[in-house]
Amino acid sequence: MSTFERYLTLWVALCIVVGIALGHFFPSVFVAIGALEIARVNLPVAVLIWLMIIPMLLKIDFSALAEVGRHWRGISVTLFVNWAVKPFSMALLGWLFIGWLFRPLLPADQIDSYIAGLIILAAAPCTAMVFVWSNLTKGEPHFTLSQVALNDAIMIVAFAPIVALLLGLSAITVPWSTLVLSVALYIVIPVIISQIIRKNLIRNGSTARLDTLLTKIQPASLAALLATLVLLFSFQGEQILAQPMIIALLAVPILIQVYFNSGLAYLLNRASGEEHCVAGPSALIGASNFFELAVAAAISLFGFNSGAALATVVGVLIEVPVMLSVVAIVNRTKSWYEAGPAVSRNAAQRPRSESSAS
Repeated sequence: MSTFERYLTLWVALCIVVGIALGHFFPSVFVAIGALEIARVNLPVAVLIWLMIIPMLLKIDFSALAEVGRHWRGISVTLFVNWAVKPFSMALLGWLFIGWLFRPLLPADQIDSYIAGLIILAAAPCTAMVFVWSNLTKGEPHFTLSQVALNDAIMIVAFAPIVALLLGLSAITVPWSTLVLSVALYIVIPVIISQIIRKNLIRNGSTARLDTLLTKIQPASLAALLATLVLLFSFQGEQILAQPMIIALLAVPILIQVYFNSGLAYLLNRASGEEHCVAGPSALIGASNFFELAVAAAISLFGFNSGAALATVVGVLIEVPVMLSVVAIVNRTKSWYEAGPAVSRNAAQRPRSESSAS
């Protein structure tokens, strides 16, 4: 790990402060940047996400994707947490904290809207950013790509019914243009670009040129992560300074949700005997949110100035720093994880099963 990566938490904190300050002192500049969007997908942020995830996608050999089935435990755990636990646990946390404990401290006419925003935020698993989190935990890239693709497919049919069920609506307005464009921008196009580059760099089975490129562009990937953080906080700098108490209160159930779901996925993977390189991204995918879709859906349903929109924006603001803390936990507990009985047993059996399969 480089010195820069070792102090990543410090750089994140500085970027948050810088972003809020820039948004406060130069609001018109960042309003203009924030307006550069199509179907509520911000194009500058999309470009930065490309810079973040393409280096990770370059590592993926599509011919090896067929082997991802051996990680069925991790896939099962992630799907269970994403679709059977996460939206419902957020609904419970929203009703507990926003609807009850914090009710006297919040605008009475926005209580239901805040809860709705939290539910919308939790109902869609993250797409692009999980490649960054997976890379930081040395996660298995083929598992990460296949899991993201599977979640995207499920999201198309499950997002609307789950949100409608939990919000008590007969029907919801799904911003399909945002969903389709986000998947295309953050998954399809970067995958195509990365595979074209990978194919051109690998000659006669040698990966030397690819390895050299990856070494050179890795710092650019982390720099793009920090620049994204500056942009996200600068977009909302005025809101943060204008209503810090509301944002802090909304952050409480989101924080609990992230740590609960990531911890649940991590522990279930350990109990099932899954490898650590799969458990890490599984925990991170299980906890992160597709904030572009969440913000767009909240605005479509409740309006730009609604409590629901603000709640989803709070999810955007804390996504990067909180997920980095989960990354740190996953990395620091690797020895404990691999000492688990099921993990140790499967690790001892794996060489024999793999050799017999070959």
